[in-house]
Amino acid sequence: MKSPLLSLPGAVPGEGPDEGVAAHYGDLFREQRALADGTGFVDLSHRGVVTVTGADRLSWLHLLLTQHVSELPAGQATEALILSAHGHIEHALYLVDDGETTWAHVEPGSQRELIAYLESMKFFYRVDIADRTEDYAIVHLPAGSITEAPEDAVVRETPHGRDLFLPRERLTEFAEAAGPPIGVLAYEALRVEAHRPRLGLETDHRTIPHELGWIGTAVHLQKGCYRGQETVARVQNLGKPPRRLVFLHLDGSEVKLPGHGAPIRLASEGEEGRQLGFVTSSARHHELGPIALALVKRNVPVDAALIADTTAAAQEVVVEP
Repeated sequence: MKSPLLSLPGAVPGEGPDEGVAAHYGDLFREQRALADGTGFVDLSHRGVVTVTGADRLSWLHLLLTQHVSELPAGQATEALILSAHGHIEHALYLVDDGETTWAHVEPGSQRELIAYLESMKFFYRVDIADRTEDYAIVHLPAGSITEAPEDAVVRETPHGRDLFLPRERLTEFAEAAGPPIGVLAYEALRVEAHRPRLGLETDHRTIPHELGWIGTAVHLQKGCYRGQETVARVQNLGKPPRRLVFLHLDGSEVKLPGHGAPIRLASEGEEGRQLGFVTSSARHHELGPIALALVKRNVPVDAALIADTTAAAQEVVVEP
């Protein structure tokens, strides 16, 4: 969906998974600093919105999700995954329940496949699933923001800020009162800095939760009864994941950032060396300079100097080997 806020002065459209909202409004680093200081808002209205209503909604979701949600208190934010039978990540849901409805926002365009899966699992449970993307837009207010949420918005509050499920017809009105607008590139730079994975960027068709540090935040280890749980338990109790997420400080002298999928190699082996992983997300940070997240083989030494495509990179451990 194309946001009406792309008509604001200086708006430059996003690309790839963030097509439809503004990448920035003319000054990337100013926008990052504002976001880090708790001011402004981020238009995430391209994200999918899914709701589940009905008396059985939480107990039913508890059977499908990696998170413990059967007694989720109203207003408490959580996140959860849906896995394949082999434990690979298929969906990431950012949830809140308002006492009557469970709200979730998901990656742009993924709501259709998610809803199809949920509908196939309804059986005799008293639940109703709806795609509310056309009706509600996601807006992010950073931690520390004093902007008040409209009364008709559903609020999902986390340590990183508040996600508002805002009636879509209120988006332009809200933007006028909540400014300054901040593009998704600034939001992504702070996400990378915080080592927070994103479905479709940090994941591929075989990613399991342990590789990204999603254990604990999106996976509850004391519950079972969900698809893929056997893989989660086996890796947790008996082994190690084959890959691990790392944070990279990139050589600031390079003009171009290594893109998603750029190969990771040992610096000692050069650009023709064995590929040991790939860049998942990269960004220019207002304080740290060029940074990235990457998924590498577990046995890559934690102190090894790396190259991301052709760019020198120093790694920080996110997931222990």
